[in-house]
Amino acid sequence: MSLYGMMRTGVSGMAAQSNKLGTIGDNIANSGTTGYKRASTEFSSLLLQSGPGEYNSGAVNTSVRYAVSQQGAFNYSTSATDLGIQGNGFFLVSDPNGTSYLSRAGSFTVDASSGNLVNTAGFTLMGYDITNGDPNVVLNGAGGLKPVRVADVRLAANPSRDGAFAANLPAADTAVTGSTPAANVAGSNYSQKSSLVTFDNLGSEVTIDIYLTKTSDSPIAWEMTTFDRADAAAGGGFPYASAPLSTQTLDFDALGNLTSAPTTSLNVPGGQTLTLDLTGMTQLADRYTPLNATVDGNAPSSVSSVTIDKDGVVSAVDLNGRKSPLYKIPLAFVTSPDNLTPKAGNVFETTRESGGLQIGFANEGGLGSMVSGATERSNVDMASELTEMISAQRDYTANSKVFQTGSELLDVLMSLKR
Repeated sequence: MSLYGMMRTGVSGMAAQSNKLGTIGDNIANSGTTGYKRASTEFSSLLLQSGPGEYNSGAVNTSVRYAVSQQGAFNYSTSATDLGIQGNGFFLVSDPNGTSYLSRAGSFTVDASSGNLVNTAGFTLMGYDITNGDPNVVLNGAGGLKPVRVADVRLAANPSRDGAFAANLPAADTAVTGSTPAANVAGSNYSQKSSLVTFDNLGSEVTIDIYLTKTSDSPIAWEMTTFDRADAAAGGGFPYASAPLSTQTLDFDALGNLTSAPTTSLNVPGGQTLTLDLTGMTQLADRYTPLNATVDGNAPSSVSSVTIDKDGVVSAVDLNGRKSPLYKIPLAFVTSPDNLTPKAGNVFETTRESGGLQIGFANEGGLGSMVSGATERSNVDMASELTEMISAQRDYTANSKVFQTGSELLDVLMSLKR
């Protein structure tokens, strides 16, 4: 082995330990950084060809690996926009230039200038807009993603489309003779009456009067007729200025169970078609008892808070406690996350070794769930890093001694030639 080879090997060892100390320094510095993934330096030997009676020293190669797939513990907070991922997956975030990255850093807050959710590194959270659709949105790739914007959101008026009405109709009621509400004439007779508050296209309340009239004892039959209360005669009641919104016969068997169609539809004035579920209607020997009277829809209102559930649905909550879905946050994943390339700001880029980007939703396809009000801590173990630092420092010193010894022997060799 030549003295120069000995010195080169010592330099290689010092460079390798220097790289290790560099990753340790980064780990220690980022031990409190949200979503940071620990870096480690791995060594591999580099051997040179040696012949009989001769040894040529080689060197050491280093490669840096990242423990991206290792889950960090959670820090819990009171902010609903702080997000953590329990299990596999990454948030899809975008930089100011629109370039997409992957990240586990979920300390999102509302940006004052854009109203978007951004993390501490300035990356914007991306999601699917579901304000006009079903929360069970179909995946549409990265091209369908939009910045999650929650500032200055006002809940729009939602017209009523679905509802339910159920009541027990007294079996003791006498069948009505003469004009029923369906005739809409003065003096129309009915057995029972209820009402529902619905919403039109502009969010205005529309009260629907519901008349329930027993028309036959055998077979048992009732008539259900609805009107817009705004059209009622002076002082209320008949005749209404407009025809009934709907009229339907309700048939019951001997046990008081509904046997006719379990739904009815009516057009809300200025609104949409409202379908009422009548499944719970009965006729039993009891007083008139409304059991269920609900409809969807709402008037315009201000947002009081924002919630994010474990499936990634971002909802606005109004002053009355009603929730309206705004976005659905997807999760990205790759086959080999430890081979992702880290970038500044705790984000990652895909590589050929990591595999291509795939997109799914939380709690589906092996992806984790989202935890609102929590952020993932760094997965750095400080005790291990300090131990590795001491070991690397000693190994660096040992390699420097090899270089120093080679230098001294070279000085001896050079003095022999004088």
